[in-house]
Amino acid sequence: MGDLIELCDARHRVRIAPATGGGIADAVALREGRSVPLLRPRGGAPTRAQNGAAVDALGLGCNVLVPSCNRVSGGGFAFEGAFRHLAPNVDIAPYPIHGDGWLAVWRVAEKSAQAVTLNHDGHFGPFDYTATLHYALDEGGILARLSVTNRGLRLPFGAGFHPWFQRLSGTRLRFQAAGVWTETEDYLPLRHLALSDHPDRSFCRSRALPQDFINAAFTGWPGAARIAQPGLGIEIDVTASPNLGIAHVYSPGPNAGFFCFEPVSHATDAANQPGLPGLTILDSGANMTVWMRIAWRAVEGADA
Repeated sequence: MGDLIELCDARHRVRIAPATGGGIADAVALREGRSVPLLRPRGGAPTRAQNGAAVDALGLGCNVLVPSCNRVSGGGFAFEGAFRHLAPNVDIAPYPIHGDGWLAVWRVAEKSAQAVTLNHDGHFGPFDYTATLHYALDEGGILARLSVTNRGLRLPFGAGFHPWFQRLSGTRLRFQAAGVWTETEDYLPLRHLALSDHPDRSFCRSRALPQDFINAAFTGWPGAARIAQPGLGIEIDVTASPNLGIAHVYSPGPNAGFFCFEPVSHATDAANQPGLPGLTILDSGANMTVWMRIAWRAVEGADA
C-alpha cells in the first residue's frame, strides 16, 4: 500500500494512500478519547490489474473514481462517429471498471497536518487527462475534492467516490431519489424504475439494508444521505456536489460486514446509454470538479 499520509484534527484521524489510487485507507471519529470507525477498517484481498500487478485498492475505506464510474460494456463506446476501445482493467470483472485513477500511484503535491493534495496523469483507453485530488479536515468533516482536466480527445467524462462503510446489525440508511436501475446477471443496467411505483426499493425513510444482495444505482439523488450507526454511537452524513446525482448502493448481504454508498456522476454503462446521462463532455483543456464530504455527529443514548 506504500506510505500513508495521516491527517488529524480534534475530531478525525484519516490516512490517505497515494500509492493505492489516492484513496482513503481508513478514517475514524475521535469521540471522548476513543476511535470510532467512520469507514470500514482496512482489509480485503488484493485484486490484480491488467498489467499483472497486485492492487490493494479494494481493501481501502474509500476509492476515487475517474475518468468513469462502474462498468463500461461492449469493449468500449461509440462517441461522435468513432468507437473508443476500453479493455478490462482488473481480474474481478470482464469489463473495465471505475476508470484507472483508483489503481494508480498519485503524486503528493502539498501536505499539512489537516490537508493533502495529490496529482495523477491518467491514460485510460482513449482518455488522457490530469487529475488533482484534495483532502481536507474541517468542522464539517472530511472533504474530498477531485478536479479533472482533459488533455486529449473530446470525450464524455465521469467521476465519483466509492466509500465503504461498516454494516452492523443496527445500521440504517436514508436518502431521497427519484428512480433506480435494475441490473442483469453481469451487473449491467436492465430497466429504470420510478421509485414512486416501487416504494419497497426506496430509502426515503431510514431503513436497514436488504437482507439479500443489493447493487443499485439510484437516480435523481439530491446529494445528501444519512447513515445511522447506533452500535457506534454516531450518525454519518454524506453530502456531495450537484454534479454527483447518482447514489450507488452495494452490499453482498448482512454477513459481509460492509456496504458501499457511492456518490457518482453517472449510472453504470452510461457511455453506452442514449444521451450519455450524467457524463460531462470535455473538450481538450476543459475541466470538471466534484466533491464529497463525510461528517459525523454523536447520537445521545446510542451504544458507544
